[in-house]
Amino acid sequence: MRCVIARFPFDLTKSGVLESMKGIKPEQVVGESVIIGRRTYPAKQVGQVITRQDRRDFSAGEVLRAMTQLGFTCRGLPRAAVPTRVLSPLQQASAMLGIPVTV
Repeated sequence: MRCVIARFPFDLTKSGVLESMKGIKPEQVVGESVIIGRRTYPAKQVGQVITRQDRRDFSAGEVLRAMTQLGFTCRGLPRAAVPTRVLSPLQQASAMLGIPVTV
């Protein structure tokens, strides 16, 4: 399948990606990731291995799009947690005493 990563066309296949990533130790995943085989790789690491380009030349989104089209499972950035309501010192003390205070 033809994919464009960093403005360069690449003919990628699922078996070709599996072969390229064989023997590559996954780095620690902090952001977007791709599951290849039983391992989870950072998207930028996968892009660097399959394109042989510097990681600064392409975005993780380009790699995720290509890997998704090839049938790999991709994960985006984790969603931010819903911010919890910050209690004032009076509300916190009341909550500790078991007396609800409404504001």
